[in-house]
Amino acid sequence: MSAMLSPMLQIGGLWKAFAGFVATRDVSFDLAVGQTHAIIGPNGAGKTTFFNLITGHLRPDRGSVSFEGRDLVGLPPQKIVRLGIARSFQRINVYPRLTVFENVQVALIAHEHQQWNLWRPGRSLYRAGTQELLDLVGLAAEAVEIAGELSYGKQKQLELAIALASQPRLLLLDEPTAGMSPQETAATIASVRDIVKARGLTLLFTEHDMAVVFGIAERISVLHHGEIIASGEPDAVRNDPEVRRVYLGEGGGHGWGGHGQ
Repeated sequence: MSAMLSPMLQIGGLWKAFAGFVATRDVSFDLAVGQTHAIIGPNGAGKTTFFNLITGHLRPDRGSVSFEGRDLVGLPPQKIVRLGIARSFQRINVYPRLTVFENVQVALIAHEHQQWNLWRPGRSLYRAGTQELLDLVGLAAEAVEIAGELSYGKQKQLELAIALASQPRLLLLDEPTAGMSPQETAATIASVRDIVKARGLTLLFTEHDMAVVFGIAERISVLHHGEIIASGEPDAVRNDPEVRRVYLGEGGGHGWGGHGQ
């Protein structure tokens, strides 16, 4: 199999239950190198649990997760990040009392194993790299602002910069436009599209906004009660009778929303 067609992420027979509630039920899934793939589904579909199983925040009850041929099950999240997977969260995950610049700088210092460098003050490290990431996500003008005082949309942009600081090959975004205004949503998705293209990233994301999903995803998988009921190109998924019945409705999904776990 050629490198272009080889799966970067392979998941086989993945199960996870909480006190008898099955959140992920026998999920098998392949993600190709360079692909932009969306996972959709309403509340309780299992989207965030699925991400947590990939990134080591949860351990599956059974099943396999491999990244570029390496088994991820049992590895801690920080080890998985170092293998080349970065992730944003549905809930904001930034240092609210640090400046925007410092948030990204700290992430770069940690990635380069320089947090224990006693010979150089932290403020002098990776300034150019920090500025480059802020430029990339459109936060250069907010560099000296306190992160916790940013708008929700700007904090999501900052979280993206922090994720990119680990120089991932696979980027997982969990509801990247949740809570954003229409203008912020459009700007964020345009930024994500440009970053993925410029850096040659593989993107796996969950999203409640169907306009976003059908606008940028090359493939879509639909979760229903922890099971993938459909997976394919956007038009095929949009027109799948079961997907239309369960999720999208006869209108094809425009305006369908809701945040899922």
